[in-house]
Amino acid sequence: HEQTDRDPVTDGQRDASGGTVAPDSHHTPETGPGIELTTGVLLANVAVTQGIVALVVVVAAWYFAIPAEALGADPTGNALFPAIGLGAAFGVVLWVGNELSTALADAVGAAYDEAVRQLLAPDSAGSWAVLLGVVLPIIAVSEELLFRAALIGVPAAGYGVSPWLLAVVASAAFALGHGAQGRVGVVVTGALGFVLAAGYVVSGSLLLVIVAHYVINALEFLVHEGLGIDDISVGRRVLDA
Repeated sequence: HEQTDRDPVTDGQRDASGGTVAPDSHHTPETGPGIELTTGVLLANVAVTQGIVALVVVVAAWYFAIPAEALGADPTGNALFPAIGLGAAFGVVLWVGNELSTALADAVGAAYDEAVRQLLAPDSAGSWAVLLGVVLPIIAVSEELLFRAALIGVPAAGYGVSPWLLAVVASAAFALGHGAQGRVGVVVTGALGFVLAAGYVVSGSLLLVIVAHYVINALEFLVHEGLGIDDISVGRRVLDA
């Protein structure tokens, strides 16, 4: 075999555990001899894990008799459609901001690791349906329940703690929970988490930030994995406009 002085990691990206991921966005890692993690298995794992988190938060809220209003939920449903509409618009704005941050990070030579997204990238129409219709909604509900409702809404309502102080703490936890995206990813995610937290505090609506969170993730996959547009192009086009 011919050997070179090139670092194999420079030809790919590192995955969440520090291993090397090939540039192919549909690479499926192997966990051992004869065992391959397909996109479907990875999506199922994410859905189950996030689903458990959401279930724990919901059960805890029921057990401790936490009012729906403290979570930011509207039991009457009167604000359903406004929350969905505003959440979708909010999500688009945040996605554009996320693209700009990626372009700026690239401009200063900072790496933004998208290996996790590439590993979860659908490779068939069925997996796209599962991702957009099941996995991403579960992620949005789970993370907003935990990082916005449980860490901001409940302490603010029950103990009178400043929701803005809680937003800072919750956003830091949200950022650290996305450590697989690299240091730049942690910073960007922390900023994104704080803006979502601000939207939650100002609107008082959990549904609004759930929808926004879903829209951000869905656009990430549709634009970069579905349409094949690289992470830097969109942000640069906005900056050049």
